[in-house]
Amino acid sequence: MPTDIITAHGPALVAAALRKGLRSLAKAVVVITCQHGGQRHAMTATAVSELSMDPPSMLICVNKTASLFEPLSQGADFCINILAAHQADISALCSGKEKGEARFAIGDWRQSALGHAYLADAQASFFCRNVANMTHGTHGVFIGEVLEVIDLSPINPLVYMDGRYGSFVSGQG
Repeated sequence: MPTDIITAHGPALVAAALRKGLRSLAKAVVVITCQHGGQRHAMTATAVSELSMDPPSMLICVNKTASLFEPLSQGADFCINILAAHQADISALCSGKEKGEARFAIGDWRQSALGHAYLADAQASFFCRNVANMTHGTHGVFIGEVLEVIDLSPINPLVYMDGRYGSFVSGQG
């Protein structure tokens, strides 16, 4: 039986309750990359989801204050790199104060034939063409049509929940 039931009314209280409730939602940690104006950009995110299998597409949400927002708003294509369990340091770097090329200082970053920066040993990488976007509140929502996928085994992604990193190894009960 739940011991801490929160009922919230009003925008500020609902936002606080939503933030608290979402701490129980485990999500794979990704680094989204793009290239724009000759410069690479990277950002750690968990607001990423599959959207459709026909056409194959993904959805990402990016805060308007993030350095990645402007290039994506201008139509830059992007890559979604699902981090492996051992890549928490890359997540921390791509969510910190460093910007631009400094976010590529660690990790085995490569350039795809499509021109996307991708992490060679990521759990999986989805190379997307930026096909649609909209804004809602504090975020931009971007839809990418998936053009290519790199998928590594075994499955052992970096997971974020309740303010902490963890992992989930496929096949363990």
